[in-house]
Amino acid sequence: MTRDIKEFMRGGEPLDDLISELLEHGEKEALLELVLLRAHEEMSVPDYMQCAEDHQTVLVVVQPVGIVPEDQFFRIYKRIASVAQVSIRDSQRNLYIRYRHHYLPENNEWGDFQTHRKVVGLISVTTCRSAKEWPQTSDRFYSQKEVFGATLYDSRLLVFGLQGEIAEQQRTDVAFYSSYDDCPDVEKRVEDFVESIFIVLESKRLDRATDKSGDKIPLLCVPFEKKDFVGLDTDSRHYKKRCQGRMRKHVGDLCLQAGMLQDALVHYHMAVELLRSVNDFLWLGAALEGLCSASVIFHYPGGTAGKAAGRKPSLAQGQAQAADAGKRHRPGAQEVLIDPGALTANGISADTSSEIGRAKNCLSPEDIIEKYKEAISYYGKYKNAGVIELEACVKAVRVLAVQKRAMEASDFLQNAVYINLGQLSEEEKIQRYSILSELYDLIGFHRKSAFFKRVAAMQCVAPTIPEPGWRACYKLLLETLPGYSLSLDPKDFSKGTHRGWAAVQMRLLHELVYASRRMGNPGLSVRHLSFLLQTMLDFLSDQEKKEVTQSLENYTSKCPGGMEVITLPDGLKLAPVPFSKLPIVRSAKLLDLPISLRPHKQKGLLGNNMSTKSPFIYSPIIMHNRGEERNKKIEFQWVQGDVCEVQLMVYNPMPFELRVEHMGLLTSGVEFESLPAALSLPAESGLYPVTLVGVPRTAGNITVNGYHTSVFGVTSDCLLEGLPSVRTSGCMVEVIPSLPRLQLSTSLPRSAHALQPSKEELSSSVSVQLFNGETQQLTITLENIGSEDLETLEVTSKTCNTKEKLFGEFLSWDLEEAVSQLPLKPGQSVTLTVNIKVRLDFSGGENLLQDLNDDGISMTGLPISSPLRQVLKPRAETKPLGSESSKTDYNHIKTLEAVMTFKYSGGAGKVEGYYRDLTLGVHVDIEPSVFFTRVSTLPATRTRQCHLLLDVFNSTEHELTVSAKNNQDLVLHASECQRIAIQVAKFDFDTLPQPDQEAVRYTNPKLLEEERLHAQAFMINSTLGITWNIISFVVGVVGRCIQIPIRRHLDATSGDPLARGEASVEGVLNQLVLEHLQLAPLQWDVVVNGKPCDCDIIADCKVGDAVPLEVKLTNHSKNAVGPFALTVVPFQDYQNGVQNYDLQDAVTFIGSNTFYIDTVNPTENSVCVGALLFLFTGDFYLNIKFQDDSAGQGKALPPSWFGLPSLHIKALEAPIEAGA
Repeated sequence: MTRDIKEFMRGGEPLDDLISELLEHGEKEALLELVLLRAHEEMSVPDYMQCAEDHQTVLVVVQPVGIVPEDQFFRIYKRIASVAQVSIRDSQRNLYIRYRHHYLPENNEWGDFQTHRKVVGLISVTTCRSAKEWPQTSDRFYSQKEVFGATLYDSRLLVFGLQGEIAEQQRTDVAFYSSYDDCPDVEKRVEDFVESIFIVLESKRLDRATDKSGDKIPLLCVPFEKKDFVGLDTDSRHYKKRCQGRMRKHVGDLCLQAGMLQDALVHYHMAVELLRSVNDFLWLGAALEGLCSASVIFHYPGGTAGKAAGRKPSLAQGQAQAADAGKRHRPGAQEVLIDPGALTANGISADTSSEIGRAKNCLSPEDIIEKYKEAISYYGKYKNAGVIELEACVKAVRVLAVQKRAMEASDFLQNAVYINLGQLSEEEKIQRYSILSELYDLIGFHRKSAFFKRVAAMQCVAPTIPEPGWRACYKLLLETLPGYSLSLDPKDFSKGTHRGWAAVQMRLLHELVYASRRMGNPGLSVRHLSFLLQTMLDFLSDQEKKEVTQSLENYTSKCPGGMEVITLPDGLKLAPVPFSKLPIVRSAKLLDLPISLRPHKQKGLLGNNMSTKSPFIYSPIIMHNRGEERNKKIEFQWVQGDVCEVQLMVYNPMPFELRVEHMGLLTSGVEFESLPAALSLPAESGLYPVTLVGVPRTAGNITVNGYHTSVFGVTSDCLLEGLPSVRTSGCMVEVIPSLPRLQLSTSLPRSAHALQPSKEELSSSVSVQLFNGETQQLTITLENIGSEDLETLEVTSKTCNTKEKLFGEFLSWDLEEAVSQLPLKPGQSVTLTVNIKVRLDFSGGENLLQDLNDDGISMTGLPISSPLRQVLKPRAETKPLGSESSKTDYNHIKTLEAVMTFKYSGGAGKVEGYYRDLTLGVHVDIEPSVFFTRVSTLPATRTRQCHLLLDVFNSTEHELTVSAKNNQDLVLHASECQRIAIQVAKFDFDTLPQPDQEAVRYTNPKLLEEERLHAQAFMINSTLGITWNIISFVVGVVGRCIQIPIRRHLDATSGDPLARGEASVEGVLNQLVLEHLQLAPLQWDVVVNGKPCDCDIIADCKVGDAVPLEVKLTNHSKNAVGPFALTVVPFQDYQNGVQNYDLQDAVTFIGSNTFYIDTVNPTENSVCVGALLFLFTGDFYLNIKFQDDSAGQGKALPPSWFGLPSLHIKALEAPIEAGA
């Protein structure tokens, strides 16, 4: 017997309590019978969806009979349930219906306690294919009616599929339809059915309200009370009041169901007073709950059940009904609530005016909650009323949710949590926790709601369940996420500070991972674990990071993670989780192409991004739009087909080495081939640069949207716009059409020097060491390594800023041969020879010529004296070879730099006006070779010639020779200085090209003068042709070591100089020397005795013969000159410093010794003729001088213009004639 008790116990109370209660009745033999009875005395399954307004509904059960397809049944059920409210004809009242497709019969036994729990209607749905099946179907229907037969008001049977004679019978309780699709009047039949229920309901209400049974009012009981009233005195006043109070409450329920709200309020108030007086607490609680329900219906016509209250009237309609009801019950109203004839000795007073006055107003919203509390406290006194108590708490919570009184609602819910409903099944526990979660969510307690939802999820997989419901567990866990401020969209975690408790969130994510794995969905586990690692990385300890990554690698080995959206069976979509924190990217920068590959736009061509549609020069709207575009678009361009780079600054936040595979770029706009990379970052590394590369295959605007990685087996696409912490200077760049690519190689070694003054980025550079004046050939090879033909090639050069003065062209080349080979196909090459010629200033100071001896012969030019024949004393006698002065002034290496630019184009890029250029830096270290320390001039033997005297100093440490045109070589030892005299014909500078008038007009006069002097110096230097040749190298010098460049190591036995070069005098010549070297504009020609004479020519004549003297003046100047007066003065030079001008007896003039020349215009000439007579033999000299009174013309012109030769005439004896 004890074993049977334990098997049937469902209330959960201790066994000892149960036995003691039975012993009080004194019937031990009925022990088992009582236990069986207790199993049906209480409602074991609460209706958690109940709300206060359900008290005005009638309960209709809709069930299938026989075998009915589930989908077809619920189609019909949905149509039936749509008739939730019916307006009764010939009445202003509405009847509300609550439908259930499953209802426990034991719950129906509580129908007297609360009439909305009573099943008053039954609609059965069945499938009947033939007439043979009809009898069996009919029997089943009647058997089903018997289950609720005691309380049913009416019933209906809907038969589908039966046709024929039976189907044509007209029956009120059966409706026949040929199929589930052909049943248009189901709703109409349900409305008729509801009206029939209303008729029965109204009749029962009237019967109860007008009961004429005298004092014998039946005692309404709940199931567990029936045994308690056995043997009670039914004639006592206490018993009668109990019967009256319970009946009043029951009539109030019927009035509420029948749509008579104010009548129900009156009955509830009267029932409360009666029941309170007899301490009938269970029914007092029911009366208070009915009063609260009626008041809620009045105050909240829209209902308290939220979205589920589709059957409730609209707010406006409810207010109108309430207003009408209020009018009917104002003092003096004509309608009487209770029939006076029915209120006799049964305890109901005939005068109801006082009751109406007290009850015309329903409870206030605050009183509703107080009465609910009181009712629940009464329910709590009874163990068997746990379901009633729980449902009352739920109703109160819904009312408080409408009133927005969350804290009070939480108190009711907390009470509901501790209500003991006995031994609940696992399914009932799940339902209970789920409803508690929904109610907490209804009042805004989202975290507590999530807690109970999570408890329900764990209950789904309790160890006591034979087949755990992992799918249900997973679904409930998903529903808890909002309560814990957790979203499965990773974008929500990049909007600022973290929300919620990270520890709880991580626990919940772990539970989702485990549940999805037990569901057999490894892809879902990978997604949740990836989300955990990405969003909770900052809250994971080092050990947790290792454990999570190991688990993730184990999962991804079976099911790799990707970027696809996972759609769950219920339609929920799980967004992909990119690993933007593995590694963390701090900055992204699009890199320009290397200097040698950067494209340039031809000047004068409009770019594609410039607007040419608007006729206005300025438009603020256009400028605003362009400004927004510039904020994102980068100035430089990429080229189709070239490798492009994006640099990311990343670091590894993990406590172990992070391996990132297949890291590449995500782009849009043009076709782009990403070249993925793999990297390994050390544990907790600092910022680490990573360069991602790719090749654009088409032209247009390309946008770098982000990057993709593969970490721990999860492929991620990380977008830059979703990473607010990433700094970027722009993500859009223009890709221009393809261009050829040239590779440059040279015959000289690459330079280790950077061109300091230029500040340019160079494609390449070469370095060479030369002596001043030396020339070196540079062979450049250009190879087309691209995919486009090379169609155009231009070469230019620019000398970098230097303090040194450069004479002549530093770099020179001939491009014709290279251009003739164009177009250059891919893979082909072309060569170009460039001459590197260095000619810096060769001038030196005078401080190094202290060893020169001056023999007193004055030289015209610089104010110095120097002999024509002079040799420097041996340097060893005056200064040692390694003297500091020599090293400081003459061994200083100078630098000359230039940049060669190779501008080229071809292919589709050339059509769009783009080109590329290669830049080659040329770095030349210039060693000094020779210096011209002094320069002067001496007259030559001819008036149109002169001697240019140059003091040449060998600043090298090697022996060299210096030579000029038509001169012998001058050998100079190391640090030796010697003088060289070069006889040159004077120069006619007027033959130099003159600048045009336009240039003269707009050019600085000082600059024009410098250009003129430079041209004159260049003319002189070209004529002199001074060169030097190093004929031997000194490898070692006492006291130091000389480093000889490799190119110097030549075979001296071949006879060729080891180094050669030019020595320019352009920087040496000053204005005075130039004047002495210039051919005078006035050309004087003297003819003696028919023979042109100059200083070095001796004219012969005979004593006594007349010697004709002719002076011719040719004007090569730009202005007319003259008139002039010339005086011929004869003298004799005894070669001892004595000159004799007293020759009146030796020389006589035939005519005057003064010649007069009239004005001579430019390019014209004038000739004057005279004669002399020599009386004695000897050597005579004629000096032609200008007279001081020659009209001032001679004073205005430079003295060098009047360089007439000094004539040497030898007078000989006349031969004696034969026979004289």
